[in-house]
Formats: sequence, structure tokens, C-alpha cells
Amino acid sequence: MAEQFDVLSDELQQWIKEQHIFFVSTAAKDGRINLSPKGQDSIMVVSESELLWLNLTGSGNETAAHLIDSNRMTIMWCAFEGPPRILRVYGQADAIHPRDPEWQACAKLLPPPLGARQYFRLHIQMAQTSCGYAVPQMDYVEDRKILSMWSEKRGQDGIEQYWQDANQVSIDGFPTKITG
Repeated sequence: MAEQFDVLSDELQQWIKEQHIFFVSTAAKDGRINLSPKGQDSIMVVSESELLWLNLTGSGNETAAHLIDSNRMTIMWCAFEGPPRILRVYGQADAIHPRDPEWQACAKLLPPPLGARQYFRLHIQMAQTSCGYAVPQMDYVEDRKILSMWSEKRGQDGIEQYWQDANQVSIDGFPTKITG
């Protein structure tokens, strides 16, 4: 039932655009594995072999810390509407911070809202589909607005202070390099 691909076909690229949620997984060589749900139109297909994910400020910054140690990343989508399908994309990823020269090029592709913390660029090594027969069907209602309201309330200075206070290290104590 599973099929593997070296790149994302046009059909898989279109299917990704139609999904409302995806899951990101990373791990350092030691310590905990991180798995996070994401949404809000924060990911785009750049090419058949590259994805760009805009990461918003959150309670932790595990992905950034893990990629410093081991740049492996897996992104997964599940069809909650329509025909069943799971898509996993495996690859090597790197972080792009607001201070990095590549930030502006990324911002042209996927404009950052207030609270944008970093972009992650995933170079795809393999994509794999599987059946998804056990994934429940659910109806999408809307994106939550809580994170954007939180960002607006804090403002850019408050967000950067939050990075200082809460995003400097992972839960395993690994540095995230959020502030350089």
C-alpha cells in the first residue's frame, strides 16, 4: 500500500496545498523526539524537492535546537477530508532566522506575520504515501486566531523578549540560537 518517491509529484504538491494541518518531527542525537502539529497556511512547496515552513513563536523551540545537532526532519500530512491518505516527507532541514540573509527571499515566498520566528527549509530526500484508512474523517471549521492575537498583544519587542525568556534552549537543554 505504501509508495515511495524521490520528489513530490504535481499531484502531491497540489494535495499538500489543500491540507489544513501538518505535523513536524525532529530529534537531536540524544534526548526527546519532538512532534508538533502546525497549520495556518505556514508551509509551501518551493519545488518538487524543497518545502518552506514558516515557524511562528510558540512555547518551545525544539525544532531549531534539534536541527543544530542533527538536521533530519519529517513532515506528515493526513487526509481528514476526502479520500484517505497519509504523506510523509523526509529530508535534511536548515533554519533561517530574521537576521540571516536568506530571510528576505523566504519572506517573498511566504510572507511572515507578526510573531514569525524562523523559516525551515526542507530538502526532500524521500516522500512516502500510505493508506490512511484508520485516520478519522473530520470537518475543517477555521484556523484559530489565538496565536496572532497573542502576538499582536505583545508586539515585536515583547515577542523578542519572549524568545529571550522562553525560546533559548530546548526541553533537553540544547541551544536554539534564536537570538544569534
